[in-house]
Amino acid sequence: MTLQEIALAVLLGGALGTGVWLVLAALPTWRAPAAVVRIGPYIRDVTDPAGTTLPRTISDPTLALAGGARSLWQRAQRRFAQLLGGADALERRLAQAGRPVDLAAFRGRQLTWTVGSACAGAATVGLLWATGRLAPAAFALPVAAALGGIVACDALLTSQAKARVARIEEELPTVLEFLALCLSAGEGILGSVRRVAAVGSGELTTELRAVTVEVDTGATLTDALTAMTRRVDAPTLTRAIDHAVSAIERGSPLAETLQAQAADAREDAKRTLIETAGRKEILMMIPLVFGLLPLSVLFAIYPGIAMLQLGF
Repeated sequence: MTLQEIALAVLLGGALGTGVWLVLAALPTWRAPAAVVRIGPYIRDVTDPAGTTLPRTISDPTLALAGGARSLWQRAQRRFAQLLGGADALERRLAQAGRPVDLAAFRGRQLTWTVGSACAGAATVGLLWATGRLAPAAFALPVAAALGGIVACDALLTSQAKARVARIEEELPTVLEFLALCLSAGEGILGSVRRVAAVGSGELTTELRAVTVEVDTGATLTDALTAMTRRVDAPTLTRAIDHAVSAIERGSPLAETLQAQAADAREDAKRTLIETAGRKEILMMIPLVFGLLPLSVLFAIYPGIAMLQLGF
């Protein structure tokens, strides 16, 4: 069987399956319609005169096909999420990355990566088979590609979460100093947070905007700040907010507390930078020792070896 025959078989089989699905979707259903569909038309003049919010029955086979595919995809997302698990850690990483904490949506994206990688692996196997270079180990390529898609999507989320937390820790001293400046000028703590959240641009100011929204919806400022620290889960931010919340509750001078926390955050940043520089210095020795040094020795020894071989 040639590759063209396989492609034709796949195309005809897909067309046949789509046609059968459309025929089955067009058949009358034996299930009773929902109560809102049955009662809605009779109370439209009271609930919805324009008829814009009443549910519509799916009579178009194309809509039925789309609805069936959507329900199957949502069911696959739920099963995939149950299979992988790790809901708490995933929620924490989604919050750290600044994404909506929707486990089903992320698992659906991860499932898309998995299916796409598996299809790419299967296409590679088909290409190898068509060119006559197929080996038995190549049949494991779709499975390996699917696992790679799962790991790659998860690793991408982890890297985004770490990068965003690092940016928040970098912005923390500046934001604390601006808050202390507003407090020293006579602004209240909530007004200072609103002002910094309004004029600032960055990841931490985005979190402060979320804090102001929570306060506007009825939460206290201390609870909103504590929720922000749990959401971001950055040690430096957690320590600074804990000291600020303690100062608010005890009535201590808040401007001095924020300035002290900004100085501590800058010292932590300097210490982290020095530690990172030390690790990078060791990593910079790897190409020097295993790359440049053997090459220098080769350039020094090879002419002598060549001269000896020539008999000079």
